[in-house]
Amino acid sequence: MINISETTATVFENYLTGLAALATVSAFVSYFLTLIIIFFIENYLKKTGSLPQKHLLRRKFFLLTWLLFTLFGFKLFQPLVEIPETYLGVIDKSWQLLVIIVSTLFFINLVSFLKKILVKKIDITVKDNLEQRKVVTRLDFTERIIFVVLLVIGFSAILLSFEGAKKIGTSLIASAGLAGIIIGFAAQKTIANLIAGFQIAFTQPFRIDDVVIVQGEWGRIEEITLTYVVIRIWDKRRLVVPITYLLENPFQNWTRTEAEILGYVYIYADYSVPLDALREEFHRLVQESELWDGDVAGVQVTNSTEKTQEIRFLVSAADSGKAWDLRCYLREHLIKFIRQNYPESLPKFRVANENR
Repeated sequence: MINISETTATVFENYLTGLAALATVSAFVSYFLTLIIIFFIENYLKKTGSLPQKHLLRRKFFLLTWLLFTLFGFKLFQPLVEIPETYLGVIDKSWQLLVIIVSTLFFINLVSFLKKILVKKIDITVKDNLEQRKVVTRLDFTERIIFVVLLVIGFSAILLSFEGAKKIGTSLIASAGLAGIIIGFAAQKTIANLIAGFQIAFTQPFRIDDVVIVQGEWGRIEEITLTYVVIRIWDKRRLVVPITYLLENPFQNWTRTEAEILGYVYIYADYSVPLDALREEFHRLVQESELWDGDVAGVQVTNSTEKTQEIRFLVSAADSGKAWDLRCYLREHLIKFIRQNYPESLPKFRVANENR
């Protein structure tokens, strides 16, 4: 007499063995196929100078490409293994879910990789990099928007693969109005930040690497997300502000249209200081300095008090960093020039003796 349970167990074990063999063959063939494809693409990108980083292609795509080839290979060779209808539905559904998940991650990495290739071709280190920074900012926003779209599509595809999800969606429509109001109130700040992110992506009141002053802090825009902005302060601190803050509050953007900027130095000296000699020394200093861009250099007496006169030295520089260094350089050497050559012209108090 045949034991039915033993026969069923034996059949199930044979099915598992067949599926394991099928998965092993698919994984083995896919591994070498992925190696060959990655190798040729990487060599091509190296020859054209488009590879952003060494081994970046392998890190981002090898595992995902191998999994995709394995899944499609499994589906291709599946007819070679006899699978009962009882298990076929579960296997097909699992295969479908894995393909959706791996494909979503693959396309997210693909978008990120393509953005890195485009950014590599853009040199933002040049002197006049306004157009380059515009493009990089748009690419950053576009990348994040595509990420969100891909995740929504992937999640929707997973839900639609289940019949029960459609019924759940139908039942939720009745309460969607109330739920929408509740979610709207709860997430109004987040939604406002997202809308502000889209606005900044197109209007660009600031861009990546723009020099800004926010809340009295001088720094450069380091990162722009859909909800917040990271500003790299000059002393290497990071100021993180909601993206709506920069739209609702005034801030200074020193590189909105161009990086060139004017800087000034004030020197307070006695009325006896020879302005011609001081002006000559100033022009000598700026002409010898590599920080000056050769555009603006002027000296004016801008104010006077009962004790001193205020002398302003106006200079121009290619960017705000060079302007700061140039101002410090001029201030130091102008004070040194007065102290060494005209010490009597340093600020002083005058006392008159009327009884003499």
